[in-house]
Amino acid sequence: MGEKSYCMRILVIAFCRWFLPAVLFSIALPEKALSQATLIHYLSGTDKDHTVPWQFYCSKGMNSGKWTTIAVPSNWEQQGFGGYSYGHDKVKTDEQGIYKYSFNANPGWVHKKIFIVFKGSMTDTDVKINGVSAGPVHQGGFTEFKYDITDLLRAAASNELEVTVNKMSAEASVNRAERNGDFWTLGGIYRPVYLEIVPETFISRVAIDAKADGTFHIDIFTGNSHPGDIISARVESLNGRPAGPATRMTVKESLEPYKLEQQIRQPRLWNPESPNLYQVNVSIKNKAGITHSMVKKFGFRTAVLRLNDGFYVNGKKVLFKGVCRHSEWPESGRALSRDISLMDVKLMKEMNMNAVRMSHYPPDEHFLETCDSLGLFVLDELTGWQAAYDTVAGRKLLKELVVRDVNHPSVVIWDNGNEGGWNRALDGDYALYDPQHRLVIHPWEKFNGTDTKHYPDYNYVVNSALYGEEVFFPTEFMHGLYDGGLGAGLEDFWNLMVRHPRGAGGFLWAFHDEGIVRRDKRDSIDTDGNHAPDGILGPHREKEASYYTIKELWSPVYLAHQPLADSFSGRLPVENRYLYSSFDQCSFEWKVMQLPTADGRVNRRLLAAGTAPAPHLEPGEKGFLNLHLPRGFRNGDVLMLTARDKLKKEICSWSWPLKSPAAVLKENFGG
Repeated sequence: MGEKSYCMRILVIAFCRWFLPAVLFSIALPEKALSQATLIHYLSGTDKDHTVPWQFYCSKGMNSGKWTTIAVPSNWEQQGFGGYSYGHDKVKTDEQGIYKYSFNANPGWVHKKIFIVFKGSMTDTDVKINGVSAGPVHQGGFTEFKYDITDLLRAAASNELEVTVNKMSAEASVNRAERNGDFWTLGGIYRPVYLEIVPETFISRVAIDAKADGTFHIDIFTGNSHPGDIISARVESLNGRPAGPATRMTVKESLEPYKLEQQIRQPRLWNPESPNLYQVNVSIKNKAGITHSMVKKFGFRTAVLRLNDGFYVNGKKVLFKGVCRHSEWPESGRALSRDISLMDVKLMKEMNMNAVRMSHYPPDEHFLETCDSLGLFVLDELTGWQAAYDTVAGRKLLKELVVRDVNHPSVVIWDNGNEGGWNRALDGDYALYDPQHRLVIHPWEKFNGTDTKHYPDYNYVVNSALYGEEVFFPTEFMHGLYDGGLGAGLEDFWNLMVRHPRGAGGFLWAFHDEGIVRRDKRDSIDTDGNHAPDGILGPHREKEASYYTIKELWSPVYLAHQPLADSFSGRLPVENRYLYSSFDQCSFEWKVMQLPTADGRVNRRLLAAGTAPAPHLEPGEKGFLNLHLPRGFRNGDVLMLTARDKLKKEICSWSWPLKSPAAVLKENFGG
């Protein structure tokens, strides 16, 4: 090779290695530099365990009449301020709390839009920035709200936030709907507060409808967009891999929301047994490049009521194995954490539940995120316990509820209030913000093709099956006061509900005892007499007797648990009560045990153990599980069987005595 050719080759290599990438980077740089996700800047802590001290003044009750500090987020009663009231109390504490907090505006926020977001504050909340009102007083204690404070901030300087919170509302219907409910009435900023910082042109929110056939529809709402801007959406797996090509449209006047659609081939569907999730990457772009982008998780699934038939998700008839849940923890009240959401959903899944009803208000968003990822159907409820918001207040709060929760695949039904706490004028409002047009129900009432009767007696269920036309699923049944009615009566009711031709299951009352640690009563736990101790679990999620009964009765691996016949040789009748999954995913382990004798001559010991192949049974099919027990297995005292799911988690365990009581007595005491 000549010297001239060699030098030319070196120049080409250098260009390809160093100069060409630099050129390409400089070409892409304007778009990358302008591409911005939403910046979240917390002013409070993030949950009950991670708080920030704010200045605080309480007008009445404990530690009132002086400036001090309080942890935010929190309910102020649980921090030793104000006074306690239960919703049934005719005279309630009505203290006011004043919060102050100083924060610095970042110089990088110039030319941005800045919103202050309150995830939850009880109840009437008046917000000021540097002494100037941020907007109208927010009335209602369970929904998220925000204000545009861009023009109120001092750039690159200290700013003063002042928030005045009244525990009782000046709006009478808010008090009737939520302050007089059958639950604790607490006060304060109990969910996080943060600044949401976006470019001047931004994506404000999206509403997704992703159907089981792969049809993907998204409504996109923007702020300060201009004709000629390009909006795009790309469906991705959670690791960012495209599931299809991006769809785009050009911004024109008077088109908002901007609607994009595409077809995704053979998406993995979301259901409680396989909660498959995707994400959509949404962006807005001008001539200079992408100005703002947003990523939202969602799931492909179709939820629909078929009149005079049942409730279907992805074409499968659903049987809700559900429970009603309050958002509450004894020490912190309604200020919770993602860890509590995870614990609660795991406990529900351990009991073989597939559904949860929000009672009687919207939960923390991290609870819904956990239901999305671990798999639970959700009935999301607008507050209204036996009394409704009026139409003006209700429309605002309903919009806040649906706009926040619309993209969660776990949410399959909207509850418009509870037990008479529905405003019929609001029924049509859900569809204004929900492109999925989910079913709207009135818990306790025959409405919209459903019968959600609370606490039906046995004859009511029989008559509903014989003569009713509505899809039947009580949104409260088997009341668990002091654990007295849940497991004890469930089997007879459930066997009848399973056979109901238009049945869709039901929701037990309730998940846990709503006990509050009273700071004014030496930190004792108060359930307001018999108003709140209704749970399967105790206040700190202690497992009570019904936990184990429900776990067995709602096991998707269903064994009609009868004594073993003398002719039993290891063959058990079994039924697949999954909605979507075959038994191929399950595994079975058996043991034959010898129990200790009364006189201590024999200790507990394992005589034999093994596994059994899962029978191939599709949902709803019946068959047999063959354990292939060894000879002489009846020399043991007890046969134990455990079924596990595809993640090797226990579904249920069963045991059967292998000897009669008479034989045991004879072995231990002779005769």
